[in-house]
Amino acid sequence: MAGDLDEAAKIFTGVRPRLFGIAYRMLGSASEAEDLVQDVWLRWQAYDRDTVQNPAAFLATTTTRLAINELQSARARRETYIGPWLPEPVDTAADPYLGAERGEALEFAVLMLMEKLTPTERAAYVLREAFDYPYSQIADILQSTEPAVRQLVSRARKHVTGERKVPVSDIMQRELLATFLEAARTGDLEALEKLFAADVASVSDGNGARNVSRQVVVGAERVAKFVAAFSSWYWEGVEIRWVTANGRPGAVMSRNGQVLGLVTLTASADGIDQLLWAMNPEKLSSI
Repeated sequence: MAGDLDEAAKIFTGVRPRLFGIAYRMLGSASEAEDLVQDVWLRWQAYDRDTVQNPAAFLATTTTRLAINELQSARARRETYIGPWLPEPVDTAADPYLGAERGEALEFAVLMLMEKLTPTERAAYVLREAFDYPYSQIADILQSTEPAVRQLVSRARKHVTGERKVPVSDIMQRELLATFLEAARTGDLEALEKLFAADVASVSDGNGARNVSRQVVVGAERVAKFVAAFSSWYWEGVEIRWVTANGRPGAVMSRNGQVLGLVTLTASADGIDQLLWAMNPEKLSSI
């Protein structure tokens, strides 16, 4: 029995990074993904493993189906969330495997767009775009047909790509973020406004945390004034640490060793389209 369990643990450990990658992309939460993967391990321990011909496929199927169920309840919880909800950031430089196979469906912008998909569409999109599963295997996982899965992926792909502008390179994103932080510290309205696309949105996730906006601020002039309004008090003593958050450059803000939050952005040829502030203390453990 001990040897059998050791073998089960070895198999599970080998595929665990992929299971976490599926769960995180489905839920947008590292902590919820960790809990779900732990649940998969417990089920794997208790299962009659002699009946499983392909353990990796079995574990991926279990993870995906549990994630679909969890996403239903997660969305219900978000209805009581105070202010905007953003995905929980993950430092992909510290956990390179998360984006190692394919980086798709990992960036903040894509995770936010995927929130509008049905759980089944999201699962099909994640399995195909992020992990390149064959349509036939996705059909088995979702207990569907291959033509139906192709349609799910096609709909999801059109939704995600149709609403997204062509992003700038990582180098340009870091330069824009550095320039933004410099202008934000000084409260330079003109410099800030020049960085923004006309319909820029500032989205702050604090779940009711003090001094964190509970509304999305939209428009270049309004966002510039919003950022300038807290320049006189927020940035004093703040240190910046650069990270790779969800595969893209981000800046972790801390004061006296305490992490305050993470700011990242999405940008296109029009300028900064979104400022994304992850300020909920419960979502900062992974960075």
